[in-house]
Amino acid sequence: MTTSSVVGQVHLLGVRHHGPGSARSVRRALEELRPDLVLVEGPPEADDLVAFAAQDDLVPPVALLAYQEPKAVSKRTVTPDGTPPAEPDGPRAAFWPFAVFSPEWQAMRWAARNDVPLRFIDLPAAAHLAHRAASEDVPGAADDGPGGAPDEPRPARVDPLGALAAAAGYGDAERWWEDVMEHREGGAAVFDAVEQAMTAVREGEPTDPWDALREAHMRQSVRAALAEGAQRIAVVCGAWHVPALTGPSPAATKDAALVKPVLREAAKAKAILTWVPWSHRRLAAASGYGAGVESPGWYHHLFTVEDRPVERWLVNVAQALRAEDLPVSSAHVIEAVRLAETLAALRGRPATGLEEASEAVRAVLCDGDEVRHALVRDRVEVGDRLGSVPDGVPTGPLERDLAATAKRLRLPREALARDLDLDLRKPTDLGRSALLHRLDLLGVQWGELTGTRGKGTFRESWKVAWDPRLAVDLVAAGTHGSTIEQAASGAVLAAARTGGLAGLAALVERSLLAELPGALPGLLDAVADRAAVGSDTDALFEAIPALARSLRYGDVRGTAPGALRQVLLGLVARARTALPGAVTTLDDDAAAILVPRLREVTAAVTLLGAEAGLREDWLAALERLADRDDLHGLVAGWVTRTLRDERLADVETTSVRLSRYLSRGTPARTAAAFVEGFAGGSGLVLVHDTVLLRLIDEWLVSLGEDLFVEVLPLLRRTFAQFEGAERRVIGEQVAGRRLHVADVVPLDPQLVAHVLPVLATILTPTISCPQETS
Repeated sequence: MTTSSVVGQVHLLGVRHHGPGSARSVRRALEELRPDLVLVEGPPEADDLVAFAAQDDLVPPVALLAYQEPKAVSKRTVTPDGTPPAEPDGPRAAFWPFAVFSPEWQAMRWAARNDVPLRFIDLPAAAHLAHRAASEDVPGAADDGPGGAPDEPRPARVDPLGALAAAAGYGDAERWWEDVMEHREGGAAVFDAVEQAMTAVREGEPTDPWDALREAHMRQSVRAALAEGAQRIAVVCGAWHVPALTGPSPAATKDAALVKPVLREAAKAKAILTWVPWSHRRLAAASGYGAGVESPGWYHHLFTVEDRPVERWLVNVAQALRAEDLPVSSAHVIEAVRLAETLAALRGRPATGLEEASEAVRAVLCDGDEVRHALVRDRVEVGDRLGSVPDGVPTGPLERDLAATAKRLRLPREALARDLDLDLRKPTDLGRSALLHRLDLLGVQWGELTGTRGKGTFRESWKVAWDPRLAVDLVAAGTHGSTIEQAASGAVLAAARTGGLAGLAALVERSLLAELPGALPGLLDAVADRAAVGSDTDALFEAIPALARSLRYGDVRGTAPGALRQVLLGLVARARTALPGAVTTLDDDAAAILVPRLREVTAAVTLLGAEAGLREDWLAALERLADRDDLHGLVAGWVTRTLRDERLADVETTSVRLSRYLSRGTPARTAAAFVEGFAGGSGLVLVHDTVLLRLIDEWLVSLGEDLFVEVLPLLRRTFAQFEGAERRVIGEQVAGRRLHVADVVPLDPQLVAHVLPVLATILTPTISCPQETS
């Protein structure tokens, strides 16, 4: 295809992806040319989706999502050779994002509303997905980043905007592009200049192999359109590709031979395309998107505001700052406008740009505060605008189920993070909680559980924010089922086939929170199987608290506890049997890990109350450990304290055990570990039991200087865990005992003589003299 073959019939509109100036120029050029066919750089599988662009409820930013269905999960627990089944492959997926200021979007809107056919002319989406998988590059028609065949080195491609900006004397390509394109509105004529500029830039530059494939397919698509009889064709593509479509080009047979293998492979792996919501934050270059722009919020403003863009922009910034309770007045805005316009005039720019507006915002509206300016950058220049798609857009079953469920629960998908407080006694809030927990099990992180509020289990706090890329996670989750509930149950059971005992217990708890009764029988069978053959005592101790919480609070969500109770009873019995061996021959690190686990198990069985005698049996097992000589000091101290708290040991018995570990024959570090285990976490026992406090105090006083220095770090760590009020009361009690026991700290009469005058000065009341009257 030569230049002469396109004159008068094919009009090349070379654009910058996501440029408001390019978008305005494309819209005006189409009105001038009135083509009978529009060709756009993009995946041809999306041709049937163009009609949705005419609908007002397809609101950008949106993206074309292309994906291939992942393989389904095997239902077998093991493969024929006895190994667990492989995890399902995640979906291959790629996005072609569009904002309202994207030239391709404006071309689609114009074609759809003027009943002009529009086709996409890039390589099929399946080819892009295969290329991405092979080269680990992010593909996309909206991404003109360098590509390349997977087995060939990719030549470094010149930055066309950077080269043109440098030729024009600009040091910043963004600033040059704003001056020549974004602040102007041209028609078809402006694209002749773009073609000449890009031809000069590409002259002598090597062509990337991946670009060569794409451009060959574009030429073939244009040839096909001409052969079909189109009289006026408008081609909207990245400016970089324009010289390849207008200059001397290879013969059609050579282009066909080049792309034929790629098309053959793409036909074997069909891609599914649909519209999905996108966001300005995902359009930003900082997100890692290859064709991203620095400030999508600013570009959206430039494209949508008819007059006084700078003044209106600074008003928007002022509103964002006021929303954060930051003082900004009308006078601030007026001064910022003056400063921005003055800076633009001094720099000789055709219009005030973002650089000048941003400097005015920093200096005037933010008072030079970089933190405030960063807020403006995040909330206004980039922004959280999220698009939407109409109900009629074809979607996968999980997406349809999620949309229907979220609508029923009045839980809109928003890009801006917000806090969500749920009262699980309310049906709607309970449904929201179950949905978020189910999505979490599927790896779709719409919400993050930040904690519970108040007492009991009736309140949850979430931080929710919808990221458009979660659409891919939904596709991947589709291997487990066609509804959110089915998929979450399937994902849980798939994880149960290879999970350990502690992980299975956590899955049981999460499944109860997600209200997945269908998954519980299989999960509990897996827990019982692992417990029967496993010998990991640590995993056993980790599993019991999660299962106990599940059993104790299952009634909050209406869960039948029968099978879970039986499993838990068996686990506690196994833990009780394994306890004597678990506390033997522990070093410091192992003891530090074991004690918190034992504390959680004890709290769990206490939580269950009189459930089949679990609490009494467990405490009896601890009581049998109390007087063993081979316990680590930390474990011995915790056991002694626990028995005392549970009233299974009186003050006298506790004092005997304490005295044994704090005697002179016990190594100082062992005694300090005992004190840490005994008093760790709470000092109330020492506040209320003066006998135990006296024993610890006397042991501490009896230490020599070297031993005291050795155990001091351990003791400081122990007492640092106490509440401030507890430390104060303990200090007052010890100080009071010092004053009443004269032989504890003998006083030196000479030192006392030096102190008494100072005390007298401090304690003597000040004598005030009346002022003399005149």
